[in-house]
Amino acid sequence: MVRDGVRLVCRDWGGPGQPIVLLHGLAGHAGEWDAPAQKLSAGYRVVAVDQRGHGASERNPRDVSRAAYIADVIAVADQLALQQPVLVGQSLGGHTAMLTAAAHPALVRALVLVEAGSGGPNPNGPVDIGGWLDSWPTPFPSRAAAAAFFGGGPVGAGWAAGLEERDGGWRPRFDRDVMVRSLAENARRSFWHEWTQVACPTLLVLAQSSFIPTAEVDEMLRQRPATRSMSIPGTGHDLHLEQPGLLHTVLSGFLEGLA
Repeated sequence: MVRDGVRLVCRDWGGPGQPIVLLHGLAGHAGEWDAPAQKLSAGYRVVAVDQRGHGASERNPRDVSRAAYIADVIAVADQLALQQPVLVGQSLGGHTAMLTAAAHPALVRALVLVEAGSGGPNPNGPVDIGGWLDSWPTPFPSRAAAAAFFGGGPVGAGWAAGLEERDGGWRPRFDRDVMVRSLAENARRSFWHEWTQVACPTLLVLAQSSFIPTAEVDEMLRQRPATRSMSIPGTGHDLHLEQPGLLHTVLSGFLEGLA
């Protein structure tokens, strides 16, 4: 689909019942959600989005503001007739989901943040991400080599699946500078006000080795004490890749409670 001249590509898993929109993190892709999406689609209408600048969507969008990412989510829901979807997002995708729920409370049924917090300000974020992306030894000679670089196992495979083969090697399907620019607002300001504006049922799913500071989590729960929170043992930031089956169980329990 196209919104404001920007191509957006989705994986529509179909399925009956409550719609669910899955949002990947920075430098990620919709395919990261394949395992839980396949299971969830037995009972829910599941759509995973390649967000702008990522995957098969527009590679070099001019606007990578938080507002642009939010508007894309609303456009996907509107064009696919997903009425009051549950938004599930990991990392920056979770932040986008949170901001969407805050800005459009009547349009979102519930919110699931997977390794995502209220966010900002994080002045070092763009530099850190830029340095990490610069450390990738691209082009990789093979997907297997890329998977090994990203740590192997399901996490390595998940990241390697986001690459494309071109110009004699395997390369990212995004531009480094677009990723860095996508973090500009998170570097500058806090989003605590938006967090307090979320009105729908919310589940916070954290890794045992979480990227989200404990103080931030504590403050999120203090400001919105009805938020459900849980930690999955033995996982890191990419817990949706490490433990997709366990995450599916967690999501299913939360979704059943919404009925």
